[in-house]
Amino acid sequence: MRTLKDSWFMLRSDFRGDKLKILGTLVITVIFMCYLGGMTSLVANDVLGEQDRTMITDFLFLSFIPLLGLTFSRRSMKYWSEDSYTKMLVYLRTLPIPAAVILSRRKLQGGGSFILNGTLFFGIVYLLGENFRTELAVPSYIAFAITWLGFGFMVSGLYIFIEYLFSGKAYLWLTLLIVVLSWGISFLVTLGGGNLFLYSISYSKEWGLLSPIMWGSLLLGTISVQLFSKWTIHRLKSRNLV
Repeated sequence: MRTLKDSWFMLRSDFRGDKLKILGTLVITVIFMCYLGGMTSLVANDVLGEQDRTMITDFLFLSFIPLLGLTFSRRSMKYWSEDSYTKMLVYLRTLPIPAAVILSRRKLQGGGSFILNGTLFFGIVYLLGENFRTELAVPSYIAFAITWLGFGFMVSGLYIFIEYLFSGKAYLWLTLLIVVLSWGISFLVTLGGGNLFLYSISYSKEWGLLSPIMWGSLLLGTISVQLFSKWTIHRLKSRNLV
């Protein structure tokens, strides 16, 4: 409880900083989510209408959804070139702040990002996607969105691990590797005659908010974040930040 309280205090302190930077972060977030949501909606809406088992929708969702857990601030946008998170860790090590508090703060930040970005992203997909509105009632669409957000939680644990334990350049290459793996998974699923996107649509339409894959993805996502957090804390103690 103490860890959660301290991490919440750190997060609140971030929001009490430069109001102009916070406004800039919100503007970048809205623009980026409009772009991702609009592009995804155009592709997914056609696939849903034609029931086409193309791999492109799976690839878009597998690669885009984990990004919803990121905060699109200057620090995150410049991470690859400036190694900003490593610099932040160097600073935090000079303060009496336990690694568990740092990770808890990051998880709270990620959760808030998923709520904000997820609402914008899936809201835009639904508003622009006529076939989404035809196929899914609002409760079913919410189940669909939460199902994919659960997947985002699963991968976000890995992103946090990479974020805190590797340099900016290594983070870039590992992120590209995750994108390549997303493409590979999409290809293999399509090769086997399946489609993750249409499968999640079908389950959400049939089960609504009682969808077993929705609750299953949330459970697996929570477990993934916790396991990667514990591993990150363990490895962070021995990471050389020089």
